[in-house]
Amino acid sequence: QVAEWLAHPFDGFLGSTGPCAAAVRPRRGGAGRARGQQQQRAPSPAAEKSRATAPRRKRAKPGAADPPCTQALEELPWVERYRPESQNDLAVQKKKIEEVETWLKTHTFQRQPKQGGSVLLLTGPPGCGKTATLQILARDLGLQVQEWTNPLSLDFTKEDLRNMFGHDSNFHTFPSQAQAALFQDFLLRANKYNKLQMLGESSENDKKLILIEDIPNQFYRDPGSLHEILRSFVRKSRCPLVFIISDNFSGDSNQRSLFPTEIVEELCICNISFKPIAPTNMMKVLNRIAAAEASMNRENYTLDRTSLELLCRGCSGDIRSAINSLQFSSTKGCSLEKEFWSKKKKSSAIKCDETGVSKVRKKSKGDTSEDQDIQAIGGKDASIFLFHALGKIIYCKREAVSEAECPQLPAHLSGHRRDTLLIQPEEIVEKSHMSGSMFNLYLHQNYVDFFSDIDDVVRASDYLSTADVLCSNWSARLVMESYSASVATRGVIHSNTSRAFAHQQGGMGFRPLHKPQWFLINKKYQENCIAAKSLFSSFCLPPECLQTELLPYLAMLANPMRNQAQIAFIQDVGRLPLKRHFGR
Repeated sequence: QVAEWLAHPFDGFLGSTGPCAAAVRPRRGGAGRARGQQQQRAPSPAAEKSRATAPRRKRAKPGAADPPCTQALEELPWVERYRPESQNDLAVQKKKIEEVETWLKTHTFQRQPKQGGSVLLLTGPPGCGKTATLQILARDLGLQVQEWTNPLSLDFTKEDLRNMFGHDSNFHTFPSQAQAALFQDFLLRANKYNKLQMLGESSENDKKLILIEDIPNQFYRDPGSLHEILRSFVRKSRCPLVFIISDNFSGDSNQRSLFPTEIVEELCICNISFKPIAPTNMMKVLNRIAAAEASMNRENYTLDRTSLELLCRGCSGDIRSAINSLQFSSTKGCSLEKEFWSKKKKSSAIKCDETGVSKVRKKSKGDTSEDQDIQAIGGKDASIFLFHALGKIIYCKREAVSEAECPQLPAHLSGHRRDTLLIQPEEIVEKSHMSGSMFNLYLHQNYVDFFSDIDDVVRASDYLSTADVLCSNWSARLVMESYSASVATRGVIHSNTSRAFAHQQGGMGFRPLHKPQWFLINKKYQENCIAAKSLFSSFCLPPECLQTELLPYLAMLANPMRNQAQIAFIQDVGRLPLKRHFGR
């Protein structure tokens, strides 16, 4: 009755006259309770009239409107709607799943009582299933995942801001360091406190896993702070720690800066590297999603098998990008799908009508237009890992060409006859996402092992020298880098006469590729410059003059210095050793 009394005065405001609209109002003490008792004894005529004339609500039919959960599910992107629920749904290689599962079991259930913490590093290109694999395995093993997320905003007091922006401050305590402190505190709390044991629960269910995928930016500028935190974690922790880092294709990976080799060996960090999703596995996932959408009678544009294959090729092994492209291409209101797919089918029909050309030649001619079709779908920019790109240049695969199709060279140029390349060297360098001069460094380090004739090595080194001269002028280096890379790659390919024809491709076998020795030499040179400038600052000479002019002269004198550090540096840098065995 109190609800009935409160319902009428708020009818216009709430838009409802039923008792449910006012039932949420709390009862008030004192005078309100007394008024409620008065209304209990004598209800107002208006309230009786309102209760009598209010129409009853009709229940909605089951099919009249979709449940809210169904509508929310339909609004989700397909990546979230069709996320894998079991190991069978994963498109990752079974071997990688077994490696991660074995590591989790070993360091969670078979862990010794006084054993320290363990760290796992999952690496690989974006969209290869690293996070999905870990989450599914953690759920199957009953592990509680505690994930770190970088805070978007930090609360600072006026005193903190005054210290940060004061005249005497050097901005050393801005949010990045506060974020690193929060990260360290998170690891401490996640490792220290256990879950509350409820009645009937066993302690075996209290198995935790710490996941770090969003690394604070402070650690990229100062990896040493992360290394100190990890050392402390390994000594004191009781649960495993997993880092997930996505590689890029330029070779400048965050993994090398955050987890150098010495830290990996010191802390016994296990590294499991994922590979891009294979096209066959990606096709299975896309077919399953397309079939599920078709079974729901959605008004979407259904793609055929050829279109799905093109979409898989355009996503470079990124299954997340492939599912997003599939959703975009299947949208009914999208103006792209009709024009694009009709254009693709017309072009494919034209290709099939061509006669008088071999199948191999037809395939190579259609590569360019097919790549354009892939990009039209919305696929990722094609990328190639660095050593994969080097292998394509050094192995230089070719296709056989008949004498009728190949133009005949004059007799004095017959030694330059080659079969047609299956690659375009300029495209390979571009897809490696490296500068031309840096790619030439890797090529110069590794090309000798793939040559069998010394005359071929002489010609290849001549081309590499010419490519180096093209980039010698720093003012024109940015413009000439692409030409330099073209001269170097095509020169090395053309100079290798042992792989000039398609029938000579076999018998090479696997050859390991190495990092350029230039990196080590340049590092040593920079260290020598700093040391020379600090040890011989009284001579007021630039580091290069110190090492090339002054130090060789001082080395010829009889003990000109009394400082032991200067004497040791002169003996190391000022004299060329008579015997030194250079490694690779």
